[in-house]
Amino acid sequence: MLMLLPAPSGVDRWVRYIGLMITQTHRFKCIVAALFLGVGFSLPLPVSAQDEQTPLDQLYQELLGADEDSYARIERQIIAQWEKSGSPAMDLLLRRGQEALQEGNPDVAVQHFSAVVDHAPEFSEGYFGRATSYYAMGLIGPALSDIETTLRLNPRHFEAMRGLANIMRELERVDDALELYALILELNPQSPEARQAVDTLQVELEGRAL
Repeated sequence: MLMLLPAPSGVDRWVRYIGLMITQTHRFKCIVAALFLGVGFSLPLPVSAQDEQTPLDQLYQELLGADEDSYARIERQIIAQWEKSGSPAMDLLLRRGQEALQEGNPDVAVQHFSAVVDHAPEFSEGYFGRATSYYAMGLIGPALSDIETTLRLNPRHFEAMRGLANIMRELERVDDALELYALILELNPQSPEARQAVDTLQVELEGRAL
């Protein structure tokens, strides 16, 4: 029997914390450009139909034991599972939103993702895509709200965690960023972005201590 993997233990606290951050959006306006370039939101690479048939919990198990050669493929499979709404119409709207983002039209993307959110409010990827679009438009408060909802609906969403970790880095909240990267590594131990970030931030903390 496949064991259901729990979400990282610190995610609930971060969902509450984002709620507090949303009330202080003026603190984030100065980092909009950096967030758009580095927050970590990206369009998925193509995944084969055979890969998409693997159950999500099994994929998380496989990701825990992945090596440097296999982790990226499993990441793509997990993202493909996240993007399954159960409705062909919602899946189409999600793809249109992603395409609009790729074409540099975040305002159009927001319309598509908002339609997804309106019709499928329990589907986390609608919020995650809209968060990306809001960042691109400089709407930090709404973006943070959608990150919060993404993590509430999908506490194992390591991409949303990575985006929030980058926010913490821009705010020079090194300890908070390290905690988020640790949560990512609980799910995705081979993540090169998280591992490199942890190494960099630990060196930074050591330098501050001198």
